[in-house]
Amino acid sequence: MLRDQIKPGDLVFVYHSSADPTGIAGIAEVVRGGYPDSSAFDKKDSHYDPKSDPNSPSWYMVDIRAVEALPRFVTLEELRKVKGLEKMVLLQRGSRLSIQPVKPAEWEIIKSIK
Repeated sequence: MLRDQIKPGDLVFVYHSSADPTGIAGIAEVVRGGYPDSSAFDKKDSHYDPKSDPNSPSWYMVDIRAVEALPRFVTLEELRKVKGLEKMVLLQRGSRLSIQPVKPAEWEIIKSIK
C-alpha cells in the first residue's frame, strides 16, 4: 500500500482540502512513517471511527514538518489546466484525497508554477 511506502525524508505537497478554493500551499518532509491514527479509536474525537479496530487499524497517519511555502497558493482549478498534469491522480474523477502518488514529472511541473 502507498501508506506503507511513505518513509522519513520523503517530500510531500501540502494540500488544503478544506479551503475555499482548495489547492497546494507548500512542501513538507515526512519525519515519521505511517502509524495507526489513534483519533480513530477515541470516542470523544471528531475522527472517531467505530469500525476501526486497534488490532487491525483502518486509519494511519504520518508526521511531517514544513519545508517551504510555494511562491503562491496553487488552486485545484488551476492544476486542472496545466499541461502535463492531465493524468495526475489528484485530478482524476472520483479521486479521494488522503495520500496520493505524485510522479516525478508532475512534481517538477507543480514546483515550476510561478
